[in-house]
Amino acid sequence: MKLSNSALSHLSAGVAGPHYDRASLTPGILHIGVGNFHRAHQAVYLDDLFGLGEGHDWALIGAGVRATDARMRDALAAQDNLSTVIELDPRGNRARVTGAMIGFVEVQPDNAALIAAMADPAIRIVSLTVTEGGYYVDPATGVFDPTHPDIVADGAAPARPATAFGAILAALAARRAAGLAPFTVMSCDNLPGNGTVTRDAVVGLARLSDAALAGWVADHVAFPNGMVDRITPATGPRERALAASFGIEDEVPVTCEPFRQWVLEDHFPAGRPPLEKVGVTFTPHVHLYEAMKIRILNGGHAIIAYPSGLMDIEFAHEAMADPLIRAFLRKVEQDEIVPHVPPVPDTSLTDYYALIEERFSNPEIADTIRRLCLDGSNRQPKFIIPSLRDNLAKGTVPTGLILLSALWCRYCAGTTDAGTEIAPNDPNWDRLTATATAAKTDPKLWLGMVEIYGETGRDPQVQAAFATALTAIWTRGTRAVLEDYVAGRGV
Repeated sequence: MKLSNSALSHLSAGVAGPHYDRASLTPGILHIGVGNFHRAHQAVYLDDLFGLGEGHDWALIGAGVRATDARMRDALAAQDNLSTVIELDPRGNRARVTGAMIGFVEVQPDNAALIAAMADPAIRIVSLTVTEGGYYVDPATGVFDPTHPDIVADGAAPARPATAFGAILAALAARRAAGLAPFTVMSCDNLPGNGTVTRDAVVGLARLSDAALAGWVADHVAFPNGMVDRITPATGPRERALAASFGIEDEVPVTCEPFRQWVLEDHFPAGRPPLEKVGVTFTPHVHLYEAMKIRILNGGHAIIAYPSGLMDIEFAHEAMADPLIRAFLRKVEQDEIVPHVPPVPDTSLTDYYALIEERFSNPEIADTIRRLCLDGSNRQPKFIIPSLRDNLAKGTVPTGLILLSALWCRYCAGTTDAGTEIAPNDPNWDRLTATATAAKTDPKLWLGMVEIYGETGRDPQVQAAFATALTAIWTRGTRAVLEDYVAGRGV
């Protein structure tokens, strides 16, 4: 059955649908970047809330600034902005149709429709998922880069912005001019201090064209930090077939693990939906949850991804079924990551790590190793290098994390241990491949990428351990090197 409002009363037995009148919903949140994660996470929480009869004036309006956003808009519009969400559980998959999104702004090069939608006083929260690498942060300094060509272009033409941040700024300027209260800007991306990073981007962009507006944004606009978590694979033929197995024709269904978590600072001057009623944690200690998740989970993904990629393993659950990779993950986590994660309220880090092993091992997710290897140049500085630095600060040389860096370098050389070509898998792939190839004979060249390693790459102990690990991987292969490391024989 083609997914639509009229189909909701005919869903197959066992498929949950919205238990509320979608026609009664009114918009309160505009979300930029309607990808799979948003539809499996924020949209699901809101769907749950609406099902309780709460927050019906906080419905979602979708938006975007890229060509892929326009394609998503077309696909969702054809099914009345409904989404099929399938939880992949080894004990039995579950499907639901969510109805929290009630519209999707036209995607335009100058973002005029998006700016107008955000200027509407009904919109009290603008949320966004634009990926970890979409915030124009200079990897070398860790702060907003006002010299990026996209930002320079928006600064020169603030009335016709091409970026999400330019559109947000233009809408805030319109509300200020009209005497309207600003909306809250809520990042749902997976990066440390996401609210602070978003604030830096919006205020930094404003400084290029209007210092007074920049000051007003800094003083009056809220940017709460948040931590988000749910493993959500990409959609392809398998996912569409899963939707069809539940009797639903959906061009863009979402699959995800059963687990989900959302932790937020309670800083919403324009109001917010009562999301605590559906499991969202509001706390001033977001940074502690964030450090736990980014280092243990996202860092863990990197730990299993690069050796698996080099050994031609396709899926995360297959990697976890390999005793060697599972042991590598456990040793690095327990020796070099978990001991440096600050305590989290009401949370056992040991139990959290055990949950991560269980989640990674879920065979229903079929999360690809290639997806986990994606965009290392943006992810390594956020997920791995901070743990490496913490070890060094405590006087320990983290040989496991350094070995992981060597595995990433070897992966970026572009072939697996068996000689299979690795297709480009990073926005900076050409540069990474050239550097990885040169590092085979001069390992310091890899660590010399200051935008990734900073001063850490100049540490003599790091350089020596990295050179040993990289040479061993090229000489003896990934599996042999991991066997020695796990057995305590070094690399």
